[in-house]
Amino acid sequence: MPVWLKRYLWVFVISMVPVVELRGAVPIGVGMGLPLLPTYIVAVLGNMVPVPLILLLAKPVLLWCVELPGILGRFFTWLYNKGVRAGETLTAKAGSGMFWALFLFVAIPLPGTGAWTGCLAATLLNLKFWPSVLAVLCGVMTAGVIMGAASAGVFGALGMLFAAG
Repeated sequence: MPVWLKRYLWVFVISMVPVVELRGAVPIGVGMGLPLLPTYIVAVLGNMVPVPLILLLAKPVLLWCVELPGILGRFFTWLYNKGVRAGETLTAKAGSGMFWALFLFVAIPLPGTGAWTGCLAATLLNLKFWPSVLAVLCGVMTAGVIMGAASAGVFGALGMLFAAG
């Protein structure tokens, strides 16, 4: 397998990992010397692969975990209740603008605000499947643009610094 293909495969896989997602995959790809646009496309595709599964399975799995005995059950009950309370707060603030709230939540590249968390929020809020997929996709694409610009700027500046020295 060619080296460039292995690097794109790494970008694809990294972008599917919770917490890291596209926000980590784009800088890693650029840092490996891959061109920005193909890295962005591969990272968006990778980040979106788990989205339908999360939207369809997150709530049933979480509710199943709530029934586990002992400390695990209590932990998942706490997690579920925290998610529901946060969802109620978001719903109260966003009202009918839930699509835009979900989009912005996913689009802002901060820790804990990616596609995985956005999908979990959408399921706890009982949002419809396709509007949630679209909001998350738009958010992921926007976060990718932000991370691409940041990565190009950071790595471009480092390249100029090392080239000058």
